[in-house]
Amino acid sequence: MSIRVMLVDDQVLLRTGFRMVLAAQPDMEVVAEAGDGLEALEVLRATKVDVVLMDVRMPKLDGVEATRRICAQEGHPKVIILTTFDLDEYAFSGLKAGASGFMLKDVPPAELLGAIRSVHSGDAVVAPSTTRRLLDRFAPMLPTTTAEPQHKELDRLTDREREVMLLVAQGLSNGEIAARLVLSEATVKTHVGRILTKLDLRDRVQVVVLAYETGMVRAGGGPGL
Repeated sequence: MSIRVMLVDDQVLLRTGFRMVLAAQPDMEVVAEAGDGLEALEVLRATKVDVVLMDVRMPKLDGVEATRRICAQEGHPKVIILTTFDLDEYAFSGLKAGASGFMLKDVPPAELLGAIRSVHSGDAVVAPSTTRRLLDRFAPMLPTTTAEPQHKELDRLTDREREVMLLVAQGLSNGEIAARLVLSEATVKTHVGRILTKLDLRDRVQVVVLAYETGMVRAGGGPGL
């Protein structure tokens, strides 16, 4: 079954370019388009979509707020925020709003297609190291704390799960975490899955955001005090 994609961008030429790339793929089809966030919400009420490619700067309703409203709905499609180098703060806001990741608008077609497939399968688009750099850059947007992180959901984690969560937040991949803790990669994957379940998080992008917000890690990717 094809991945049903929606394009949301106020620039018709950009939507046309993305549509041409996606149309050439046997496992994808563009089933809807919209020129702003409000139109996107309206179209989604009547159209089944798996993945939304969402621009951030649009009239009427921007991509961040549109993403927040989409992701608040039950059974919502996955959202990939599209941004440019000078709009990374929008990407950060988009991740907090519920997007499964972000990409630059000039991303090579192969990477765009891979991202859509990854998000559709349940993974996050953003690599852990990229997420860390993004959050480090915009650390002033996050709460500052010098105390032991206090977040009731974190109490549900075992010591090992907290250890794994800290390393995820520092940008390590499952393989790197396995090597650091002398565990199998499969075991690390199991721990990450339990962390997501216990904290009711969608993916490791949200793990990183929560770790920064609670003070588990500080700007620079190191452990919090």
